[in-house]
Amino acid sequence: MEIEILPASPAAWPLIAALFSAGGDPRWCWCQWWRKRNANWTNTTAEENRADLEALVGSEPAPGLVAVRDGRAVGWVGLGPREDFPRLAASRTIPQLPGEAVWSVNCFVVARDARRSGVAGALLEAAVAYAREHGARLVEGYPVRTGGGKVSAPGLHTGTESMFERSGFELASETTSGARAGTPRVVMRREP
Repeated sequence: MEIEILPASPAAWPLIAALFSAGGDPRWCWCQWWRKRNANWTNTTAEENRADLEALVGSEPAPGLVAVRDGRAVGWVGLGPREDFPRLAASRTIPQLPGEAVWSVNCFVVARDARRSGVAGALLEAAVAYAREHGARLVEGYPVRTGGGKVSAPGLHTGTESMFERSGFELASETTSGARAGTPRVVMRREP
């Protein structure tokens, strides 16, 4: 079945809200983890995160793209200019690599019944195209290096190294992010 990938908009908000409300980490995070520094994050609630994402929906550029199949959201990718994500600038584990007009692709949500069907890969390709259309010179992501092992769904919210490789991204740097959970992250980049 075909999916349609659209920029987040007020018209798409009910679909996005249904996807995020379905359960798991998205129901609490609402794609706000990268947009808030740790001090702000620990003092926030799910309702505040939801309101913050809803306020961003409809802005230009969009804070993310939504994948729709049969009138239902089956996936989401969070993205934007790197400076839109204060957590990245403050990170001690993810290096801030040089570059101008760098966009970050940093959050994936895929509905349970749509996993392992190519939704995240399609969202990544659409994110690169969207970033290019909005002036990006480089697109980067922070996927997990699974080494072929199994990782829980919440641990995969930034995507996998192999998925980014299939989309033409190359390793730009190692990180220490995610090492606590035993699943290291890497910084991967490509020109759009």
